[in-house]
Amino acid sequence: MFDQPLTPAQQRNLEKLLGRTAIDRTAVILDIFAQNARSPEGKAQVELALLRYRLPRLRGRGVSLSQQAGGIGRRGPGETQLEVDRRRLVRRMHRLEAELKDLDRHRSTQRASRGRGRHREVALVGYTNAGKSSLLNALTVANADVEDRLFVTLDPRTRQHRLEGGETILVTDTVGFVRNLPHELVEAFRSTLDSVRLADLLVHVVDASAPDPVAQIDAVRTVLEIIGASEVDEVLAINKADLAPAAAARLTLANPGSVAISVATGENLDALVDVVAARLHRSDRVVALRVPWARGDVLAAAHREGEVLETTDDGDFARVRVVLDPTGRARFSEWVAS
Repeated sequence: MFDQPLTPAQQRNLEKLLGRTAIDRTAVILDIFAQNARSPEGKAQVELALLRYRLPRLRGRGVSLSQQAGGIGRRGPGETQLEVDRRRLVRRMHRLEAELKDLDRHRSTQRASRGRGRHREVALVGYTNAGKSSLLNALTVANADVEDRLFVTLDPRTRQHRLEGGETILVTDTVGFVRNLPHELVEAFRSTLDSVRLADLLVHVVDASAPDPVAQIDAVRTVLEIIGASEVDEVLAINKADLAPAAAARLTLANPGSVAISVATGENLDALVDVVAARLHRSDRVVALRVPWARGDVLAAAHREGEVLETTDDGDFARVRVVLDPTGRARFSEWVAS
């Protein structure tokens, strides 16, 4: 086993030289993903990644793959077994890509529906086994699977969390990252990772007890850059502070604005939620609206899309002071009090 990717030629040469099967880092990670895939989408994504990995490795698997079989009526040269296998793999890849496109359209419809509600979205990202699913369970009633294993979570889970001011946000648990994440997996899971790229805020969960948490932070940020999410605002949540208090303190000091937490004990979870709320509202401001009482739909939308601070009676109108983000302010522009 080799802790770096091997080209097909390198793999074949090593197997000839060593008389053993040569397995690289990519194959190991793909195998772990295959064991943990549960949903139809997760299974399709992992299978597509496996096929993309195997396709260039078909060549040289033995004499049987290069022997030609007769065509119709067994006259003349036909396809080699290699060509048949390659054609079958390509056909299966196209079918999986079509299935994933259908699933992606369904997710886009769900995302558009959520967007109409103007709930802000927070994505939990981080190195695999850092505690993202445990944090989702602690913040929401998610009942997400939690195990001390790599890549337990492959399918994103989105749950609601109500902030202290009454605003509801959506919190999404995502697949864990790892250093040198195989290109095949990044491509296959790109639609799933859109929940990270389109989030309003990232909560980057870090395992303070890891041997090298700084390297894990760098690895996660590298993947975020690959998928186009490096510009999304980020809050570092230094998890497992109860297991490694000194390391958590160093990381918090080195990363201003981060919060040292322990999901296991509940330490500082309220502080993390306060920081998340403050970062989400950093671009918000209080807007005064003057809405006719008869327009209950507008008043309900103000409560749904922002944090209503005060409502007063002004005859036939309601004066509402509400915290809105820039998109919300544009939507209520005709009701802004002069």
